[in-house]
Amino acid sequence: MAQWEKLRQLESVYLTQVDELYDGDAFPMDVRHYLAHWIEGQDWDRAARDHDVAMVLFQVLLENLDIQHSRFVQGGESFLLQHNIRRFKHSFQRYQEEPYNLANIIQWFLAKEKEILQNAELAEQVQLLQVQQNPMETDSQRNIERKMADLKNKVQCMEHTVKCLEEQQDEFDFKYQTHNMEGTTNAAEKTEQMKVLQALLNRLDASRKSMLSGMGMLLDGAEELLCVLVREELVQWQRRQQKACIGAPDSTCLDQLEKWFTTEAECLFQVRKFLKKLEELMGKVTYEHDPVKKQKPALQKRVDSLLTSLLKSAFVVETQPSMPQGKGPLVLRTNVQFSVKTRFLVKFPELNHAMKVNVSMDREAPLVKGYRRFNVLGTNSKALNMAESMSGGMVADFRHLTLKEQKSGGGGKGIHDLSLSVTEELHIINFNTEFLLHDMSVSLETSSLPVVIISNSSQQQSAWASILWFNMLCLEPKNLLFFANCPAATWPQLGELLSWQFLSSTTRGLESNQLDMIAHKLFGKQQSYDACKISWTKFSKENVPNTNFTFWVWFDGILFMVKSHLENLWKDGSIMGFVSKGKEKTLLKKKRRGTFLLRFSESIRDGGITFSWVDYSLTGEPDVRSVQPFTKVDLGQIPFHEIIRNFQILEEENVPENPLLFLYPDTPKVEAFGKYYTEKSGADSQYIKYIKTKLVFVSKEALHLPSLRPNWRPSSPRAAPES
Repeated sequence: MAQWEKLRQLESVYLTQVDELYDGDAFPMDVRHYLAHWIEGQDWDRAARDHDVAMVLFQVLLENLDIQHSRFVQGGESFLLQHNIRRFKHSFQRYQEEPYNLANIIQWFLAKEKEILQNAELAEQVQLLQVQQNPMETDSQRNIERKMADLKNKVQCMEHTVKCLEEQQDEFDFKYQTHNMEGTTNAAEKTEQMKVLQALLNRLDASRKSMLSGMGMLLDGAEELLCVLVREELVQWQRRQQKACIGAPDSTCLDQLEKWFTTEAECLFQVRKFLKKLEELMGKVTYEHDPVKKQKPALQKRVDSLLTSLLKSAFVVETQPSMPQGKGPLVLRTNVQFSVKTRFLVKFPELNHAMKVNVSMDREAPLVKGYRRFNVLGTNSKALNMAESMSGGMVADFRHLTLKEQKSGGGGKGIHDLSLSVTEELHIINFNTEFLLHDMSVSLETSSLPVVIISNSSQQQSAWASILWFNMLCLEPKNLLFFANCPAATWPQLGELLSWQFLSSTTRGLESNQLDMIAHKLFGKQQSYDACKISWTKFSKENVPNTNFTFWVWFDGILFMVKSHLENLWKDGSIMGFVSKGKEKTLLKKKRRGTFLLRFSESIRDGGITFSWVDYSLTGEPDVRSVQPFTKVDLGQIPFHEIIRNFQILEEENVPENPLLFLYPDTPKVEAFGKYYTEKSGADSQYIKYIKTKLVFVSKEALHLPSLRPNWRPSSPRAAPES
């Protein structure tokens, strides 16, 4: 491919560099463009050193300019192009005596073009070498960038075409007016003048048709790009936002989408300007079967439709509603402030502070008996502006909104007699604004993801479960009756969701063996859990067998305990956590004496953690021993690493011994936990009271189980095995 063609296909940032290169008068871009093939086929390096070669190329260059001028004349090209080519030829005459100077100039420009191409190719290679989380997304983005650059290029070309058309029409109008003013009586001369005018009008008509056809093709490209942005990229972002709300590590940055939406909006508004210019030209010169008169209304309707669709899609909720101290986004409490941020992805500076966003609630509330209604209180009207966004986006950041339930006598009336709990009742917060620019007015609306509204903190856990389940499974954000017929989740879906909870809270998710233990707890032993499903009821309503709590209450209790008291130990991998008693024994029996592991209790409602270690009898038989779990109450009094450090057993000789020597699989205890120890230990430890009363046990060889010291309180049987 020719060098000039490669340059024209570069992304906009490099095309700008080409524009800057040819910004001066040293070597006109028009000459480079129209004589590209010939220029690139010559040896300008030799011409810069050889006067005779330079003179030959100089003469051929002038001849080529003459040929190009003739082509413009024969093809009916604009008077301006013809004039410019003549002007360029005249300008080059100054190199008549020293043609090698012109050769030097052309050689320099070609070398600079190569530098731009090399930089662009290098940047593309670096991008290909980078590790991408999703290569398909990267390919999609590159494709959009290419299409966006093509659209911008077509708009620039169309702008040039409009100017040429105007010049062509001015030429016709001038000659037509001159013909009328001269009013010759010579029939032959008059006939000849009419032939000239008819030829000019025919060329004008052909140019108008060509321009209208080109505008149609330009809108074809704009429509294709709009479909990709709205139906693919925006939809994918909305799904990523849904998942991010429930802990997924997905990017929800809108800067790239904003750039694309803004660029396409700029291009479409340019097309509207072109159409307005055409209407202006038609008002000056029109004729029978004028194509502008016939085709402009359809083009106007089409560009306005594309713009309307783009603008309506560009109004989004960037940050979903959330309370400062909430468990997660989308759970709101009456009379407690919450924040939410909207954003308009068409970033026009002239719109700063010009569009006012209004907040409302449940515009399309379901007709369900007992369905509550709420009023939005606080500053519920705000202008979109660029001051409240770190990236300079056009946002309206509502920070002090509250909800108050309407007094409607026990809830709304409806045709659906459904039984939904308060934490299964979904509500939507609505936002609307008005776009008004360049004689175009469009009403814009957007809405939040469904929120659950509670009245006291005891409902938070259940409400968060609803938010998790909805956003894991529902792809219809306005389905407010989702829990009326709630689908089941597959284990791969639920396992990923559970891992996200730990990942978002502690930066460390769940490993495959930990997930396997949870799956076994839910579904029993299976060869594969991929086809297993769990219902909403089993997840959050039915108690786990032999307990008085649900699976979600158990899991969330562990998560809260880890986040509050065990985060560092969890993040560095010291806690195995989710491991069954059977698996625990299998692992420890293969290890040396004193090897221990840390696991979560399966029998404590609000989360518990215990440790088990392996000892060996005189006959060499392995014996796995445990203590009752430590709860968040214990961990509120003493850090867990200090429990591990100070735990002791009094053997028969009354010699205290810490049986915990190696963290599974074989890490010395001090190496694993030493970095967390407090400076003072033993009698000087700040935790000495807890240590003396709850962390020293007397060994019972007969049972191979630790038992209580005499001063142990019966209400806290720490040494008994976990039930």
